[in-house]
Amino acid sequence: MDSYNRLLLQNQAWSEEKTKHDHDFFIRNQYTQSPDFLWIGCSDSRVPANEITGTDPGEIFVHRNIANMVVHSDMNMLSVLDYAVTILKVKHVIVCGHYGCGGVKAAMNNDQYGLIDNWLRHIKDVYRFHSDELEAITDENERFKRLVEVNVMEQVFDLSKTSIIQNAWRERNSPYVHGWVYDLETGLIKDLEVTMNSTSEIPPIYHIASKVVKGTK
Repeated sequence: MDSYNRLLLQNQAWSEEKTKHDHDFFIRNQYTQSPDFLWIGCSDSRVPANEITGTDPGEIFVHRNIANMVVHSDMNMLSVLDYAVTILKVKHVIVCGHYGCGGVKAAMNNDQYGLIDNWLRHIKDVYRFHSDELEAITDENERFKRLVEVNVMEQVFDLSKTSIIQNAWRERNSPYVHGWVYDLETGLIKDLEVTMNSTSEIPPIYHIASKVVKGTK
């Protein structure tokens, strides 16, 4: 129970430290949140969104899952995305992967892990899409790192295919969708420079028409 109790003690110390420097911090935070960012990241405990970006509670709306995936049948992710984009009107959506990701690593082999195998299949699909490039990389660790990167790129692309993102682009030319990778060795974030904020950047087959209001032409 020592590690469990340590969390409560650290919470108390954190709260006291915050109040010491800003007496109204928690008073302000309890009534509203207006983050500019939605973070879709990995569940890995070594990649805490607020800490690695130096942001306070209330500045980043966060969704995390194994290997930072955007799966179109995942109602949890879609609900978070819809709330962040439609209600909170975030200005940026960031997909952040990380080198050394266990989920990505597991998807690179043929071992059976259990229920998670169904989730890993989506990463295996990413590998298949980029197999020529990946299999041309002879160093296994470099291939692993590149799969982490292309996996993030594909999730950015998958976000752009959702009606949630496309409706927001149509209505307010926002949010920007970005792809990042966090380096566990250095603590630094790499911008993969795959930012999107328009359907013009995706193939026409994925374009979603605006809603047709019943009774109108």
